[in-house]
Amino acid sequence: MKLNKIRVSSEATHKLGMLKSRTGLTPNILCRMGFCLSLNEPGIPNKEQYIEDGMEFNRYTLTGQFDTLFVSLLKERCLQDKIYADGDLPEYFLAHVNRGIELLYVRLKSLRDLTNIL
Repeated sequence: MKLNKIRVSSEATHKLGMLKSRTGLTPNILCRMGFCLSLNEPGIPNKEQYIEDGMEFNRYTLTGQFDTLFVSLLKERCLQDKIYADGDLPEYFLAHVNRGIELLYVRLKSLRDLTNIL
């Protein structure tokens, strides 16, 4: 997947700040959790819904040593959704991160809520 930098929406950036204050978790960890939550949700996230006008991450900072795992999970999800195309993977990755942040924002009010999410 050709993607070196990832920029989430300004709304997602705001929600990441709130989630960080609630939990103490860093934005990259929150994005990883959100990405996985979104992959588990039914439906395809609308990739046109999210404007890249917020916080920027280096891909490695966001995915860390699990980069191959995250890309593999995304490819599998895209296959299930019948939308697989190499060129669209970065857009769907970003859409899942943004949608996942929205899901986390609703479900994660404190660290204690992690047990319900995991």
